[in-house]
Amino acid sequence: MFSTVLVANRGEIAVRVHRTLAGLGVRAVAVYTDADAGARHVREADEAVRVESYLSIEAILDAARETGARAVHPGYGFLAENAEFARACAAAGLVFVGPPAGAIDAMGDKIRAKRTVAEAGVPVVPGRTLSGMSDADLVEAAAEIGYPVLVKPSAGGGGKGMRRVTDPAELPAALESARREARGAFGDDTLLVERFVRNPRHIEIQVLADAHGTVVHLGERECSLQRRHQKIVEEAPSPLLSDVDRERMGAAAVEAARAVGYTGAGTVEFIVAGDRPDEFFFMEMNTRLQVEHPVTELVTGLDLVAEQLKVAAGHPLAFGQSDVVLDGHAVEARVYAEDPARDFLPTGGTVLALTEPTGPGVRVDSALAAGTVVGSAYDPMLAKVIAWAPDRASALRRLSVALAHTTVLGVGTNIAFLRALLADDDVVAGRLDTGLVERGLPRLTRAEVPDIVLAAAALDELLDLRPTGAVVDPWTVPDGWRLGARAGIPFRLACGDRQVTVLVRGGTVEVDGGDPVPASARRDGDVLEVSFAGRTTTFRRAQSGDTLWLAAGGHTWAVAEHSLLEGESAASAAGGPVTSPMPGTVLVVKAAVGDLVTAGTPLVVVEAMKMEHTVTAPVDGVLTELAVRAGQQVALNQPLAVVTPPEE
Repeated sequence: MFSTVLVANRGEIAVRVHRTLAGLGVRAVAVYTDADAGARHVREADEAVRVESYLSIEAILDAARETGARAVHPGYGFLAENAEFARACAAAGLVFVGPPAGAIDAMGDKIRAKRTVAEAGVPVVPGRTLSGMSDADLVEAAAEIGYPVLVKPSAGGGGKGMRRVTDPAELPAALESARREARGAFGDDTLLVERFVRNPRHIEIQVLADAHGTVVHLGERECSLQRRHQKIVEEAPSPLLSDVDRERMGAAAVEAARAVGYTGAGTVEFIVAGDRPDEFFFMEMNTRLQVEHPVTELVTGLDLVAEQLKVAAGHPLAFGQSDVVLDGHAVEARVYAEDPARDFLPTGGTVLALTEPTGPGVRVDSALAAGTVVGSAYDPMLAKVIAWAPDRASALRRLSVALAHTTVLGVGTNIAFLRALLADDDVVAGRLDTGLVERGLPRLTRAEVPDIVLAAAALDELLDLRPTGAVVDPWTVPDGWRLGARAGIPFRLACGDRQVTVLVRGGTVEVDGGDPVPASARRDGDVLEVSFAGRTTTFRRAQSGDTLWLAAGGHTWAVAEHSLLEGESAASAAGGPVTSPMPGTVLVVKAAVGDLVTAGTPLVVVEAMKMEHTVTAPVDGVLTELAVRAGQQVALNQPLAVVTPPEE
């Protein structure tokens, strides 16, 4: 085994690889950029080296040489599927903990990959997979295939640049956007088009191969619960497949790996019609460790990172296909810095307080810590919460409870949405497909802000207003006292889609003109205990400027002063400033000052955490101001442009 391994990645995957290295007695070297100088993966490594970019091959190799590393583990993302990086490692005398560069080349190009596996007898999705197709070629191919179609970049993965198109009129804009996103993510804007399988289920097979001719599969993972073509909940095994289907699909995955001389851990992804589980089509092969690999580890008892390192060191696999046994069920939920109610727009901020679950059958892969700054430069995934149980129903329940005990204050997350998704009737019954989340989004994100949360925020602020000390001057107590009766103290608050006035009067609270409700609160550090209408709730709390973060029962709320949002809301209804919906980078400016625009006209494209969002005109009018340019960094709610209605 290697004595020192450099991990060329960041975040939770770097922390996870470090954990295995420590267990094997191998020294771990981290790399980091200035933005990650205080990150957890840096603190937990045996040594860390600063680099300008995680994408700089030269800087990574220099760091390996400086620290005496004999091998480089790429994690996933960044350089993990970069054949040039694998070759550079070999040229530098380093072992790349991954497949041969030739296998990365063969499977990294989806057009070439489909041809290769088809020749090996693996079924592929019907479509046109020619190199260098122009937009006109793609339009023609889509007409031949029939709508709906799926436009996909030939390079890369992770759903980047993928577009489902149901109407021919939408195809030109989809091609433009897909090429731009693919070019930015992978440096290659080559596209292909294929049939969109209706009611599709996304099922992938984990394969493991050594350099001595042994290739095995470790069963499947169901990854059908997705948003924006990216997975959010994965499980093993799939509730769809029978033992016979599993072996057929596993055998096809093994043949696909053999076709390119694969070694190490990899994943062969298939699309399966929900009503025809015996009919499956090859989509792509990910030539790296997958984000969702923990569910396979939990049902097989294997450490895939340890197996990767053993194979890279030249050892044969210590087991064969007949030794692989799946035990129980595992489900993983990805915790993202995003707002599901706003079409999964990325959020950001500083982690003010953190609680992560523990207990039997619960695993957390995370790089979070109090003080972690979540910016727009990297992927929005913060952590993964995984649960194992003897059966699927128990695993789903255990994961939901684990998420309820996961608290991230200071950064908006998708935790409440994940719990709602796990409780969905179709999910519980195993009736999954890749469109389930999109169809159910209004229902899954419908969460009214309870009155007790707004009352808690008002009472918490009142605690700050009250004087402390041995002697209290009654005239300094802000209790709304006046001759005859207490007037009460109003607090104008906003949380989610509620903007209300909370009146605290004596021992009662009135929310938005409602009846007085008996209420009280006491605070001990970051814990706020609130009694409201005879019910007592304990909140975890944290303050960030004018925003109070509260968490309880798996839900998190950010309560701000109402006045901060009034101006923006009014301006939106009557034109005026158009603001950025997320922190990020301006990719494209699609209009100019003086342009006549209508409501919905694209003005600016903002990208953050590998996600594009088109900002449109809120009303008909004239673009009278443009405050940004392509390449500029913007903050959440930063003004981008001003649209003035004609009458103004």
